[in-house]
Amino acid sequence: MISETRRRAYLDAMQVASWLPRTELPFAAPSRLELLQPPVAEPEPAAAVAPVGEVDAAPVVERPAVTPTVEPTPTPAPRPRIAMPEPKPVAATDSPGEEAAAEPAKAIEPPPRFSLQLLRAGNVLLVVELPTGESFQSRDPAYILLKDLLRAARLPDKPQQVGDGEPIRWPLLHKGSLDQGAEAARDYVQGVMAAELEQMGCDCIWLIGRPALRFAGEVDVDNCYREVAVEGLGRALAMPGLEALMEQPAAKAELWKAMRRSMPRWHIGS
Repeated sequence: MISETRRRAYLDAMQVASWLPRTELPFAAPSRLELLQPPVAEPEPAAAVAPVGEVDAAPVVERPAVTPTVEPTPTPAPRPRIAMPEPKPVAATDSPGEEAAAEPAKAIEPPPRFSLQLLRAGNVLLVVELPTGESFQSRDPAYILLKDLLRAARLPDKPQQVGDGEPIRWPLLHKGSLDQGAEAARDYVQGVMAAELEQMGCDCIWLIGRPALRFAGEVDVDNCYREVAVEGLGRALAMPGLEALMEQPAAKAELWKAMRRSMPRWHIGS
């Protein structure tokens, strides 16, 4: 079962204002009693029907046949001719068809697809892109590289899962008319992070990977290797994805410089 915090975040993302579970949920708030009462059906008003005896039959009146008379059609008088102004040439931009063609059609963007894992290492919250979409395994090369980064930053190299341990997968629903665009994804991810930060607290956030930068911190990929301020969440260190670090050895040296500059932030209380 998922926690009450994650459950409410799912309902807010699906725009569900009120709901009633079929069974009692663990760690859930008590249901409101007014939702358990069945709706009372209002009686329909009876239509007024007149008695049979009070209905009077309308008398039938015979009318004499009328022979139509044909009148001669009057000849219309000739109308005076009015000089009409010559039409002005229409500019090419005044054509409604060309105006519609000039405006580009707004294409509907498909919902983004990503998987993020929330982890905790000491007083640092990690928001990591999952390269395969599934949770890390102990022998995954990406997970081994993550542990190396934590040791280099003098943090515990065995990060703990946050909340129920399930990754944040988007889109939430594969079918339906629910808005699952980029803005809804960003609100959902930041809502889950804010709920977790209220319980654990942290001195710094690591945003690892393009989806983490975009949906957890609203950070452009060009702002990697530096600290950024995420409104409502705190200070974060922007990093490239683990796969990009494995493919580009020069990126590791650039990341190490950024980590050395930010290291005092998560070692303030140590």
